[in-house]
Amino acid sequence: MKKSLPLIAMLLLGSHAFAADLLDTVKQRGTLIIALEGTYPPFNFKDKQQQLTGYEVELGNEIAKRLKVKPQFVTGEWSGLLAGLSSGKFDVVMNQVSITDARKKVFDFSQPYTVSSAQLIVRKNETRKLATVDDLKGKKIGVGQGSNYADLAKGMAGVEVKTYPGAPEYLQDLVSGRVDAALNDSLLIPFAIKESRLPVKAGAPVGGLTQMGIPFARNNPQFKAALDKTLSGMQADGTLRKISTKWFGTDVSKAPQAR
Repeated sequence: MKKSLPLIAMLLLGSHAFAADLLDTVKQRGTLIIALEGTYPPFNFKDKQQQLTGYEVELGNEIAKRLKVKPQFVTGEWSGLLAGLSSGKFDVVMNQVSITDARKKVFDFSQPYTVSSAQLIVRKNETRKLATVDDLKGKKIGVGQGSNYADLAKGMAGVEVKTYPGAPEYLQDLVSGRVDAALNDSLLIPFAIKESRLPVKAGAPVGGLTQMGIPFARNNPQFKAALDKTLSGMQADGTLRKISTKWFGTDVSKAPQAR
């Protein structure tokens, strides 16, 4: 027996209306599944005891606590994190994901929790001027595959872009001379220099400020409201500032001029 078109439409609307919001799913499961690289200090990485730590790990722990669930961290290469989120493998990604118009067509985002900018990383003994797009013409730039820094570098005329699974790989190639510079988050560079002991240094800033948020599947208004309320609460009671200051010495949830 064939169903009429109006009846089919009603059934589809009904199934959508009763689809569980991500907040309900997370609460019923009792865990918030958080995906990150685990190799991106000081945002998220493993310490000497091979325990996950970093700014976003502490932030994720606090968010889960305030949502009254347990955090479940899943690590993977950056190039696969957003694809995994799209396929429903994780609830959220916390890995300095910039809020862009293109990504907002695929995911919803929390309010920003980091404001940063892109910056070049060069070898410590670099004597060439590498500050402008013209300086970079004919040069090789290392970036993380699928990152907003990769998109930024690919927009530079005359620059050869080499993509890598993550920061450790392209920093090693930078040191060995396989690329002339790397491009990443300005907040990462001081920590990377200190912890990795690699002979690299901060280069020139590139582009403007970028806001980072937590992406999740679209059409989950209750989850978005709860997530934003949690972040606002952490901002208001000083928790976000405290975690940020521990890792960066300043409140990175605000634009540099407001810190």
